[in-house]
Amino acid sequence: MELSLLRSLMNKNFYENHSGDRCPDKLFSKDVQKIKHTLDKAMSQFDRDFSPNEIEAVFMAENPTMTTANKDKYHVIFSKLNDELPMGRDIAESVLSKLFQQAIGEEIANLGFECVNGSITSLQPLRDLVDRYDDNFVPRVSVTWEDISFERLLEAEENKYRWRINLSSLAQKIEGVNGGQLIEVGARPNTGKTSFHASLLAGKNGFIEQGANCVVLLNEEDYDRVIVRYLNASSDASSKDILKNKEKYFEHWRTRRMPWLKVKNASDYNMAWVESVCKYHKPDVVVLDMGDKFADYTASTMRIDEILKRNVVYARQIAKKYNCCIFYMSQLSAEAEGRVQLDQSMMEGSKTGKAAEADLMLLLARNPVITGQEEQDNYRYVNVVKNKLNGWHGMVTCEFDHTKALYTA
Repeated sequence: MELSLLRSLMNKNFYENHSGDRCPDKLFSKDVQKIKHTLDKAMSQFDRDFSPNEIEAVFMAENPTMTTANKDKYHVIFSKLNDELPMGRDIAESVLSKLFQQAIGEEIANLGFECVNGSITSLQPLRDLVDRYDDNFVPRVSVTWEDISFERLLEAEENKYRWRINLSSLAQKIEGVNGGQLIEVGARPNTGKTSFHASLLAGKNGFIEQGANCVVLLNEEDYDRVIVRYLNASSDASSKDILKNKEKYFEHWRTRRMPWLKVKNASDYNMAWVESVCKYHKPDVVVLDMGDKFADYTASTMRIDEILKRNVVYARQIAKKYNCCIFYMSQLSAEAEGRVQLDQSMMEGSKTGKAAEADLMLLLARNPVITGQEEQDNYRYVNVVKNKLNGWHGMVTCEFDHTKALYTA
């Protein structure tokens, strides 16, 4: 291997990039080191590549007093060197890097033994070693640059809103979403979070009707209660009306909704499991209800906001890696209770971690309950508080029919 590596160093360009500290003599055996010295001298005098025969000629001319036995020994080495093919550039770089790191590791280990034995009483030799070789440990990477051609940019713009939002008041401001995006949706309890994603996915002109393969992962409400809301939204009918006309709604659900929807009661699962689902089932749209409950809380030394930030970072990575749009459902803090205008800081358990990762953050609000009011009104307000899709921020008004789990405008 050392002879093949030496052949690679006979290439002027390769030598210039890998000589000096990156290729110390200690990487080679004693006899080959002497040939390396001759190569170093030749490279300093002549600006070109060399053949093994040329280096042998220079070597013999510089060592005229060698015994016949030594001349024969080096002639054998040069014969082997002449038969060796130089390594491919990438392989030679990798091998040289590994040998170099091993050699430096041995030197560090020797310094450690000397420190233990009392031969050195200062860390200065180690500092000198690190200062000398630190740059040589920066990894070399091969980068495949992204396609920024005009055609690719046009394609990206055309697919910017692949899955159109079926809530007209919101769609006037944000047309839709696409794979690779993290959409965070927050609300106080009993506002209608679950019905919101049921309406977007299963309602008329929703993501399912557009052909999106949708996965809903639940870890709060039991799945049968949630899926009934999907049935209501899909049928544009209350449960009472569906029970009166089972045949009609059964066929609609079986043929136009169920094939594109998968639901799983995912209590006690974490975000790594979510990644496995996305990897093997390749959904277009994923709903995590509730997103925070997929977090790994076993890291007891971390604060809750740090854990939740790490969780949404993971969710965003999943969305990008598997080109799916993830809806991350979350609770809002008590500060949002009774308020219509909401902001990012009201996300429960989080400082800025959740907001920092979202492509789009939608916070749902309702009118505060008035004393003596028998039932809540059906108005809902969607606060767009983070929007990387087109930059619009503000609030839109819609109506919520809880019997049909539908948001309309």
